[in-house]
Amino acid sequence: MLQIVTDSSTLYTVEAGKEKGVESIPLCVSIGDMEGRDLQIDMEDFYGRIQKGEVPTSSQPPIGDVIDVYEKYKEDEIINISMADGLSGTYQTACSAREMVEHKDNITVFNSMTLCGPHRYMVERAQQMKQEGKGKKEILEWLEEAKNKTESFLIPQDFGFLKRGGRLAPMTANIGSVLKLKPIMTLTEDCRQLKIYGIKRTMNAAVGTIIEHWKKKCLDARHILYVVHANVPEEAKQVAERIKEAFPSLEIEIHPLSPVFATQGGPGCIAVQYIEK
Repeated sequence: MLQIVTDSSTLYTVEAGKEKGVESIPLCVSIGDMEGRDLQIDMEDFYGRIQKGEVPTSSQPPIGDVIDVYEKYKEDEIINISMADGLSGTYQTACSAREMVEHKDNITVFNSMTLCGPHRYMVERAQQMKQEGKGKKEILEWLEEAKNKTESFLIPQDFGFLKRGGRLAPMTANIGSVLKLKPIMTLTEDCRQLKIYGIKRTMNAAVGTIIEHWKKKCLDARHILYVVHANVPEEAKQVAERIKEAFPSLEIEIHPLSPVFATQGGPGCIAVQYIEK
């Protein structure tokens, strides 16, 4: 048997993952005196605390939780599809947990080199391939190809969240601290940090810049695009509609960010991401 394991970067709750046959291990989040697990805390309370000036923090899943999942499937082959190494310690925790179990040779920890939407698709496709009877080797070969066929852009509203989280290239952090504009962020080449792709005066201009870039990539029905947001559903819908106008055959999904990723990107942020199917 083969078991797909992942983390809450996919925006799957534990329960939603189980419904699909996937084990989703939630990251940790805290704000003020509230501590909990990703996608398990009250979002209204979470954003309310941010508005009052409380600053959230996040961390990788406890290593004991990862070991428990590995032990649960100790008779199976396991592929743990992790969010990008460097953006979180989640990948390293998954690797460390692997070294602490007797059946480690049955476990492969895969660095997706992405997060949220494309990460979600990788897990969904891997699970689908498993259900189709594909083996571990074939699934891992697809994952290796898929991680090179994705791209993400983030438009933050509050640069301070990214800076505090240490997920910016050093020069980017210095520049961002004085900006009153709309920076467009993307992943560095090694996918371990964020860097500035461009700077615009408005959200519309920022989205327009991304659309023009993607026209060169010829996005079409071969791709799926994700618009993920931190508590700005109407703005996310408008962004999705504008992208759909530019790429009519593109499949688009909109998802709210979990507390951990709202902590990283800051309230009001919007990310647009695609991956080739």
